[in-house]
Amino acid sequence: MDVDSTMVSENDHDQNLGGATQSPAPMEREQQLDNQQSSAGTGGSSGAVPHPPAQQQAAAVQVQQQTQVVGPRCAPTYSVVNAITEKKEDGPGPRCGHTLTAVAAVGEEGTPGFIGPRLILFGGATALEGNSAASGTPSSAGSAGIRLAGATADVHCYDVLTDKWSRITPFGDPPTPRAAHVATAVGTMVVIQGGIGPAGLSAEDLHVLDLTQQRPRWHRVVVQGPGPGPRYGHVMALVGQRYLMAIGGNDGKRPLADVWALDTAAKPYEWRKLEPEGEGPPPCMYATASARSDGLLLLCGGRDTNSVPLASAYGLAKHRDGRWEWAIAPGVSPSPRYQHAAVFVNARLHVSGGALGGGRMVEDSSSVAVLDTAAGVWCDTKSVVTSPRTGRYSADAAGGDASVELTRRCRHAAAAVGDLIFIYGGLRGGVLLDDLLVAEDLAAAETTSAASHAAAAAAASNVQAGRIPGRCGFVDDRMRQPMYEAVPDGAVVLGNPVAPPVNGDMYTDISTENAMLQGPRRMAKGVESLVEASAAEAEAISATLAALKARQVNGELELPDRDRGAEATPSGKQMSTLIKLPDSAGLNNATAGVRLHHRAVVVAAETGGALGGLVRQLSIDQFENEGRRVSYGTPESATAARKLLDRQMSINSVPKNVIAHLLKPRGWKPPVRRQFFLDCNEIADLCDNAERIFSSEPTVLQLKAPIKIFGDLHGQFGDLMRLFDEYGAPSTAGDIAYIDYLFLGDYVDRGQHSLETITLLLALKVEYPHNVHLIRGNHEAADINALFGFRIECIERMGERDGIWAWHRINRLFNWLPLAALIEKKIICMHGGIGRSINHVEQIETIQRPITMEAGSIVLMDLLWSDPTENDSVEGLRPNARGPGLVTFGPDRVMEFCNNNDLQLIVRAHECVMDGFERFAQGHLITLFSATNYCGTANNAGAILVLGRDLVVVPKLIHPLPPAISSPEASPEHHIEDTWMQELNANRPPTPTRGRPQVTNDKGSLAWI
Repeated sequence: MDVDSTMVSENDHDQNLGGATQSPAPMEREQQLDNQQSSAGTGGSSGAVPHPPAQQQAAAVQVQQQTQVVGPRCAPTYSVVNAITEKKEDGPGPRCGHTLTAVAAVGEEGTPGFIGPRLILFGGATALEGNSAASGTPSSAGSAGIRLAGATADVHCYDVLTDKWSRITPFGDPPTPRAAHVATAVGTMVVIQGGIGPAGLSAEDLHVLDLTQQRPRWHRVVVQGPGPGPRYGHVMALVGQRYLMAIGGNDGKRPLADVWALDTAAKPYEWRKLEPEGEGPPPCMYATASARSDGLLLLCGGRDTNSVPLASAYGLAKHRDGRWEWAIAPGVSPSPRYQHAAVFVNARLHVSGGALGGGRMVEDSSSVAVLDTAAGVWCDTKSVVTSPRTGRYSADAAGGDASVELTRRCRHAAAAVGDLIFIYGGLRGGVLLDDLLVAEDLAAAETTSAASHAAAAAAASNVQAGRIPGRCGFVDDRMRQPMYEAVPDGAVVLGNPVAPPVNGDMYTDISTENAMLQGPRRMAKGVESLVEASAAEAEAISATLAALKARQVNGELELPDRDRGAEATPSGKQMSTLIKLPDSAGLNNATAGVRLHHRAVVVAAETGGALGGLVRQLSIDQFENEGRRVSYGTPESATAARKLLDRQMSINSVPKNVIAHLLKPRGWKPPVRRQFFLDCNEIADLCDNAERIFSSEPTVLQLKAPIKIFGDLHGQFGDLMRLFDEYGAPSTAGDIAYIDYLFLGDYVDRGQHSLETITLLLALKVEYPHNVHLIRGNHEAADINALFGFRIECIERMGERDGIWAWHRINRLFNWLPLAALIEKKIICMHGGIGRSINHVEQIETIQRPITMEAGSIVLMDLLWSDPTENDSVEGLRPNARGPGLVTFGPDRVMEFCNNNDLQLIVRAHECVMDGFERFAQGHLITLFSATNYCGTANNAGAILVLGRDLVVVPKLIHPLPPAISSPEASPEHHIEDTWMQELNANRPPTPTRGRPQVTNDKGSLAWI
């Protein structure tokens, strides 16, 4: 969704954040780029400042003496760092959605074992899929835009003192590949959590990269009790050098606003959900958060549940009485944004880049902004911000400074070492970046010295008197105790000894006092001193703020670029190579084959008790009902014209209206009066738009992983909403940007809400034509759905004239549906099966559409109507109880078909199975059924299959809901359910469970039809 940043209200009041110390903490910056997956990783500021050569140091002093700045300094400009990479694999390469974390030096400089300050880069996406043209911009939300691929779990280290990249291979079990995760430093350890990987959301485990020794090691932190759960696009920061905070993000279903805290000083470790007082941020994802050294956390930007970029900033602080409180930060943000990066340097929050949505990024002088929490104002590269900028880039607006173009990016990561701010990678115009940028916060350099002297004296007096200044009570008696001992060679001691890891897990100690640097040179700089330093800085800056505003020196301040010596390039000169990776790049190249995961995810039935909605994992081999089957009676490159058509269709209001009205995974309720909300004209518009898309697609779709696969729905719209609620929904607030959706037919008949089911799926197809895919089932035919409920529902809910017209129009659309789908050229998906006639995929590809059921050949009948035999012991072809001329096919036919077409798996629907999915032919065929308690009698579970980028298939299940006991028997809805649909299912009942004799003259069979 495009949002003009000029709509952000002006707010130029100067006030302190509630719960803050003497230094107010304002902040605000946000923008979003629709459908892009990764949150900007932020790293804490490292206390170790690199020592530049003497000539550089002198030059910097001379520049500072010549430039006397009044009031808060503007945002700095960035330049490219030509870092050293001895081998190609040492450099991180182009990527986005990664994290960059600053880790302080270990030991004393000049002593054995000294390791200088480092930047640790972890994970991210190394390739793009979809619209990734280097000359273009990401497409709008309507087509889900750019999708990330090639998620990694590699670790790269940048040595700040030597300007050198290296790839490190830690001991231990690493986290799974991921992007859009979070990372923060705890002493000399980097904590990783969350994100999204090839197989979906990453586990919620805390992984710790211990960098205290020469050879780093991975550990997994054991945390008791419930926690934030799997999520991506969230934020995490270490607050007050003690509390690990995780906020917001997306759990695959919706944006969140919850706040979780883990006390690193209390064992055993345990997440605690907080309920802060005050006005906090709305549910959002892709925000950034960074903690000031005195314990104030600032969260800004993000994308809300309506995919609107945010321009608000919020401070979160802890009072001494244990209460946590949100407060809105003062000041005026230059622009809303999301997928940006932010990091504190002393009291100044440095914000860079970000997206606005609709393929736009923050492109003017606001692409770099600073929130001066001491003065309570925002600054961009020109001046103090008193009103939102336009958010539109031009050379004039940017003052001709090419450095603005350097920071025009999103999904990048930032970290600070001393007064230096580093940025790596990101995404710009559909191109992954691999450049390292640096800027120097001159305001921090100027004020640090004076503030440090004042803070040292204040800290000494406060420690003696036992006082804790400020309102943020992060300090207790433990933190006042001496935490440093001199140890040989500057080694780091991790507190209490721990047992060797068992199976890669250990009770890793991540408390700050057990991760501090050792050695007499390093002084303990407590929270008290940092509070005083911030107060001193605030007093100095606030005294000159009024003079600055009076002068209105917009554009008069020129900040020098930091000279990085012979390794550096002039400011604004882009030296990095922007590499566009092909769509095929990623993990798929390394996959050996399709595998069914050994565990399935199951959601227990809602019982109303404490176990309601409980998610459990069961071994697939333990499904007692497996084998009990219930029988019942895009092209990869679109043309320019097609892209234009997509844009035109996205403007259409009917699909958006349908999605807004129906896509409510948790809040949808059946309409009491059963009147359908669309008229026949709106259904005609929806069908026209969808038909144009289907007519441009091939008969056999060519799809890529990751993808979710749905079986028969049969008008059971409530089950579709439950599956969306439990396992992610196809929306920008859900996971449509990262995973495709494939539906295998039988959308109508039998159930109560066929109209809702088919209209929502068609609307999703129009909105996301390259990400939502529908193929045809045997009930997508007029002669079938005239008898099994859809025609009756249209008449009953829309009136006879409009209902019959809508039924005819939708059935004409059904004749255009694709008939099968190939995923990664390894898995074929169809509705029925291969029957007796289908030996090669080309036989399906040659079927011309539109095609009616009666005009189809035996290939079409086999494709939509055939079934596997009863079990793997029954081979060959057998008569099918569904009707004359139909067959069942044995496991030998499955293996023959897979061998002929170089396939590894067939996924089909068409039959109700008790556990929602069932294997056949030694796992080379899977039957999938997504509607629960089919026809109100089967009591079966429903399932979907989630195929990861690594081609691992994970079944995910829901169980039938118990009968509703709250609805009165005389309610209109209950009356309707007891009439037409139940009467229809009674007249044409499902055929008996496999193995039972076929009923004579069964009205549900094809022979009777």
